[in-house]
Amino acid sequence: MARAKQIQEKRAKKRVDASGGDRTVATNRRARYDYEIIETLECGIMLTGSEVKSLREGKAQIAESYARFDDNELWLYQMHVPPWLYAVGFGSHDPDRRRKLLARRHELDQWLHETRTEPYTMVPLKVYFTGGKAKVELALAKGKKSQDRRQAIAKRDAERDIARAVRHTEKYDF
Repeated sequence: MARAKQIQEKRAKKRVDASGGDRTVATNRRARYDYEIIETLECGIMLTGSEVKSLREGKAQIAESYARFDDNELWLYQMHVPPWLYAVGFGSHDPDRRRKLLARRHELDQWLHETRTEPYTMVPLKVYFTGGKAKVELALAKGKKSQDRRQAIAKRDAERDIARAVRHTEKYDF
């Protein structure tokens, strides 16, 4: 009897995990190194059924992807979602097709104006599920020069050294 109750609790927990809570599928860590992030925006993604199944398995790559406006609509290019193992024939999808991003019209108009007036790039930072829906965190970014990257690394190292020194003095402070 106790074993049956444990199984029921485990199933209930799985249902809660599947329906709610954020679950990250893919991240683009390189973007924060290569670009200076100006602003971020959460967008929905239009996907087919087999793409959703593949994303739920945690299979996606966004390292080389970017977003662009075509006819006042926002599209995500070069996001690789491999075909779902059990999708055959008409059920499968093209892994590298462009995908439409969904956001509010005033946000899209604002970003369209920003990208037309400034040399900004739109880069996805992460793909995740929230409330059972696939979302992408898109960043409006400006490319860093190699000198800027070196300065960022030097600043990070200096902060790390300061934190280490503070911990050392706190440890031996009587």
